[in-house]
Amino acid sequence: MAPVVSNRRPSPIGVRKTMKSRFLLAAASLAVLAVPLSAQQTTPAHDHAAHAAQAVPAKPVIGAWGVDLAGGDASARPGDDFFRYSAGKWYDATEIPADRPSVGAFYDLRERTSEQLRELITKAPAGSKYGALYASFMDDAKIEKLGLAPLKKDLAAVDKLKTKSDFARFMGGTNGKFGITLVDMGVLPDTANPEMNILGLGQSGLGLPEREYYTAPQFAKQRDAYRAYLERTMQAIGNPNPKAAAETIFAFEAKVAEKSWKIADRRDISKLNNIYSTADLAKYAPGIDWTAYFAGAGIAPQQRILVGENTAVRDLAALYAETPLATLKLWQQFHIASQASPYLTKAMVDSRFEYTRSLSGVGEIRPRWKRAVDLVDGSLGELVGQDYVARHFPASSKAKMDALVGNLKLAMAGRIKSNDWMSPATKEAALLKLSRMEVMVGYPDKFRSYDTLAIDAGDLYGNVQRAGKFNADYAMSDLGKPVDRKKWGMNPQTVNAYNGGLENKIVFPAGILQAPFFDPNADDAVNYGAIGAVIGHEITHGFDDQGRKIDATGAVRDWWAESDGKRFEERAKVLGAQYAAYEAVPGAFVNPDLTMGENIADNAGLQIAYDAYLMSLNGKEAPALDGLTGKQRVFLGWAQVWRSKAREDSLRQQVATDPHSPGRFRLYGPVRNIDAWYDAFGVKQGDKLYIAPEKRAKIW
Repeated sequence: MAPVVSNRRPSPIGVRKTMKSRFLLAAASLAVLAVPLSAQQTTPAHDHAAHAAQAVPAKPVIGAWGVDLAGGDASARPGDDFFRYSAGKWYDATEIPADRPSVGAFYDLRERTSEQLRELITKAPAGSKYGALYASFMDDAKIEKLGLAPLKKDLAAVDKLKTKSDFARFMGGTNGKFGITLVDMGVLPDTANPEMNILGLGQSGLGLPEREYYTAPQFAKQRDAYRAYLERTMQAIGNPNPKAAAETIFAFEAKVAEKSWKIADRRDISKLNNIYSTADLAKYAPGIDWTAYFAGAGIAPQQRILVGENTAVRDLAALYAETPLATLKLWQQFHIASQASPYLTKAMVDSRFEYTRSLSGVGEIRPRWKRAVDLVDGSLGELVGQDYVARHFPASSKAKMDALVGNLKLAMAGRIKSNDWMSPATKEAALLKLSRMEVMVGYPDKFRSYDTLAIDAGDLYGNVQRAGKFNADYAMSDLGKPVDRKKWGMNPQTVNAYNGGLENKIVFPAGILQAPFFDPNADDAVNYGAIGAVIGHEITHGFDDQGRKIDATGAVRDWWAESDGKRFEERAKVLGAQYAAYEAVPGAFVNPDLTMGENIADNAGLQIAYDAYLMSLNGKEAPALDGLTGKQRVFLGWAQVWRSKAREDSLRQQVATDPHSPGRFRLYGPVRNIDAWYDAFGVKQGDKLYIAPEKRAKIW
């Protein structure tokens, strides 16, 4: 794995999926200055929030009341193209920067947050950990002077492996280090007893993003780029026949891909929930020396292991048994070098980028300072996050968010009570789950300590290795212990949100609580349509096609009446059929099986936000602003969140690998199923986005 990941907890954006994050993907993920305080402070960040509140501007960040009206195209009819109506002029005038795969609200806010973090980090005291880590990444002169010397010890360790058991032990030890394994591991709540943590295992082993990249015709360009990268890397590390080595590695990974589950199956909780003891696993998948593997990971025999893609793990173990050790060693050495490349010479960095650009379509590598910020964010997330919230997240914003969440939960309760397809007993169980859903806003109640992590401003490679191991050990230390639901799976500065699934909680980091998602000075209707719908989205994940399989305690069980479950599935199929017709780029259609949970959450989340906004008016009519009613402004708030523009390769990758639909479909996929949108904008039969009332998807 790439050791820059903050820990092995879930992160929906761009990290290798651990067992816990796969369960999150299945059950709930969304899937956004003054002189800084000391980077090593221990004072809670909220003690400083009052100072940050003084810096909040008196007017909205965007426009007169929170929406960029100039970015819309008034000549477009909302019912024909709500995207153009809300963002047409912005789309026409916006160019995607050469170092980015896309632009839009999420991506722009991440860029803004990177700037905020950069200022915080570069002004950190000389002795601070995150200041030193940043400095070590920015010292490119020293990195060039060292060349590939830092890598040689890790490659030599692979050379010394004499047997398959030795190799299995090495794979088990890659958690938090440079290296790859056929079987990934992590810690997650027990699906039968969610108060306790158990070990989770699942498939791994690929260098390309997903199994389809190894065979599908539309990814031929990416395969060629990957093969070329394999050869360049093997040549760089001194392999005597790099072309043959590259072909050997690719052929092996193609077999791994063939044994791997499809991504849509990997979000089905019912398929993932497979429990084995260590002894049972050894009998079920005997091709790997599991005693050696777990010894390498420092894990004692377990009575309960959740083996997610169990048949894939079994088949990968068999593949391992039949694969020559020499092939496995080539595969391992390549991935060590590839994962280490961002922290080595410019030649190694550029070689890796030449491959990864084929996945995203970008033309330039991101500036070095941005990559340095990413490293600090991933390695020391809560340390820098503690200072970040002190400077950028006022207590007033936290209070307003708490109130918004309360209103959204009331609105969801109203929809559960009033639906006409669910039996009273199932409604009661759903309301119980909703009432127990814990809400976390801004930052953790307690920040984790990094005191024992050594960071040296002159040792980038060592810093990355130590931080990776430190964070992996932190996550694995939960194994066999009671679940601590106060721990966060995202950093406070992350521009995203998530539903904790097996922990029945929803989390909204400070990073996403900025315009256009949330602006305390914007019109309430806009906030409800933006962050309100995000809140509704995360609440709904507890009741989407996978979240509904988890009860109020976090246990995986079917708590629905059989007839209710059938009616739910019928309604979900209506929504799935709509999304299956959405074509992101020629030949790349949205996969409704992969995106169903997110699509349900988007549709219900916006409806819940609209209901909550009406509740907030207490029966009064909101005044018009620039000729737009409050009801219209709710939908424009949603539209502004999902205005985006992306490169074709990036969209193809998203459709193939991401449980979230592309932004354009996240905009008008939900509104087409909400009666209030038709009323608000006068959408009628004959308009291109019109769906007859009886054919609209009504789930929550």
